[in-house]
Amino acid sequence: MPFRPDLPTRFKHPTVLVVGCGDVGQRVVRLLQGRWRVLALTSSQARVPALRALGVCPLVGNLDDAVTLGRLAGLADAVLHLAPPPGEGADDPRTAALLQALARSTRVRRIVYGSTSGVYGDAGGARFDETRATAPASDRARRRVDAETRLRWHGRRFGVAVTILRIPGIYAGDRPGGHPRERLARGTPVLRAEDDVYTNHIHADDLARACVAALHRGLPQRIVHASDDTELKMGDYFDLAADLCGLPRPPRITRDEARQQLPAMQMSFLSESRRLGNRRLREELRLKLRYPTVRDGLLA
Repeated sequence: MPFRPDLPTRFKHPTVLVVGCGDVGQRVVRLLQGRWRVLALTSSQARVPALRALGVCPLVGNLDDAVTLGRLAGLADAVLHLAPPPGEGADDPRTAALLQALARSTRVRRIVYGSTSGVYGDAGGARFDETRATAPASDRARRRVDAETRLRWHGRRFGVAVTILRIPGIYAGDRPGGHPRERLARGTPVLRAEDDVYTNHIHADDLARACVAALHRGLPQRIVHASDDTELKMGDYFDLAADLCGLPRPPRITRDEARQQLPAMQMSFLSESRRLGNRRLREELRLKLRYPTVRDGLLA
C-alpha cells in the first residue's frame, strides 16, 4: 500500500524525518529527493552545513537529551529511525526519548526502524523467516530488542504503521569500512570450514532502497529481513572477495586459535550462524535487489 498521510500537510510532498543520517541515511536522502521533503536530526551543529548541502533541513537535537527533542512533534508524516542505541545497558533510552517526543502529535503515521539480525542470536546455521523468536545473546542485541518492542507498542497504541528492518552485515565499496579488502590486506584469519558460521549481507544501496520501499509499502507492526539472497559461510565470503580483488585468501584457523588471536567483539560474530529468508522483502515490499548476491555487489 503506498504511503498516504491521514492528515493534510502544508507541503506539496510528504515529509520524512531521518534520525541517524549517516551513510545509509544519506543514500536514502538521495533516493527521496524531489518526492519527499526531508528533515534530519543531528546532535552536531558542525554537521548542519553538510546536511543542507544534501538538500536536507537539519534539526539540532540529541537523543540522549529528551529536552532537545520537543520540537520534533508534528513536523513529519513519517520517520526513518537509523540511530543506534547507546553503547551499554540492555535497553534503548534513545528510542524511548524519540517516541515520547513523537507521541505529542498525531501527524506521524509511519515509522521505519533499522534493527539488526543479531536479535536472533545463534541459530546453528538454520534458514528461517521473520516469525522466528528473538534470542539475543549480548546486551548489544538486547538493546535492539528493547527498541523494537517499544516501537511496535507505540505503533499499536497510536495507530502508527511500524516496519522493523532486521539488517545483517552492510557492505559497499564506497562505504567507510564497508569492503572486505581492508581486512584481507591485514591478513586477518577466518575459521576453518568445519568451525565456520553462515553470515548474511546487504549492499548499502539495496538497504537504502529497502528503507524507501518500507516508507511506501511497509505493513503495520511488521518485521522484514533486509538481506540479500547469498548463502555463504564467512570464510567463503572472504575467499570470494580475495579472488575478486586479486588478493591472497585469508589463513584458516580453528575456533580455539581464533579465541586466542581475535578480539572479543569479532569472536561474538563468529559465535552466531544463521541464514535469513527474505520473502517479505521481495514480495511485500516488492523490492528487486540490485545486488542479489555479494558477488554482484563486490563486482560493482
